[in-house]
Amino acid sequence: MSEVLVLVDHVDGKVRKPTYELLTIAARLGEPVAVFIGESAKSGEVAEAVKKYGATKVVAVDDAEIKGYLVAPKAETLQQLVDKHGPAAVLVPSTAEGKEVAARLAVKIGSGLITDAVDVQPGESGPVTTQSVFAGGWTTQSVVTKGVPVITVKPNSAAPEEAESAGTVEEFAPSISEGAKKAKIVASQARKASGRPELTEAAIVVSGGRGTGGDFSEVEGFADSLGAAVGASRAAVDSGWKPHAFQVGQTGKTVSPQLYVANGISGAIQHRAGMQTSKTIVAVNKDEEAPIFELVDFGVVGDLHAVLPAATEAIEKRKG
Repeated sequence: MSEVLVLVDHVDGKVRKPTYELLTIAARLGEPVAVFIGESAKSGEVAEAVKKYGATKVVAVDDAEIKGYLVAPKAETLQQLVDKHGPAAVLVPSTAEGKEVAARLAVKIGSGLITDAVDVQPGESGPVTTQSVFAGGWTTQSVVTKGVPVITVKPNSAAPEEAESAGTVEEFAPSISEGAKKAKIVASQARKASGRPELTEAAIVVSGGRGTGGDFSEVEGFADSLGAAVGASRAAVDSGWKPHAFQVGQTGKTVSPQLYVANGISGAIQHRAGMQTSKTIVAVNKDEEAPIFELVDFGVVGDLHAVLPAATEAIEKRKG
């Protein structure tokens, strides 16, 4: 069975959920091999985490020579691993950095690239991906026709499935060119923790729009009752009610949670492009003609300032 390389998404050695989803997808295509680029002392901890989700091997790459630079050294590392392992595919988390790494890798190995897949299944001529394209107006299925398929996958595209495996650690020391070191990180600052899930990775997202009137307290209270992330429409961001980091849409973040709740959002195509691959969509809007109702699984016609507190109270009672 051919190997499938999975780039581990982690923060300081703590493996993030999208990695487990990618390992589950990789098991459909072949033998999952996790590629961990980070501090070598944490490779054992990473191996213990990913072997529960089917990683037969962990290729540990010490990032001492890599972490001070942008993405080019990571792309070179993956190129060398592709040359060594000859995998059936390379799966990468569909983050901003992940997509840049994947694009550089595809160029280096002369392969096709598919980004923002929401599903990957085995096919006769290689992995078959599903994507939402043209601002969410179309759903396509695609295959890479040249080289080793390089695919970036959106969070929440698969339910992580535990499948205990060996998870043995194999160290790898890449040879990084001087050209890959021409862009250096001179300063970085961790984003302040909100206590809520990361917007692009959350299983539940509760968003607010122009209908909030700038008061997101009910939206945030409802989100907290569900353990959800908070998002915002472009109108809310442009009004200065929320920072751009909260924006869901074509010019913001793309989310694909199990549940998306849109509150006071009209449903313009710009917003729909960022959330319509959500598994279940609920909308609360006092305008019964709002375009968002064309997209939803469940709709509530009403004032969010009345609906959300009642819903939050009901959820809290059930939890109690």
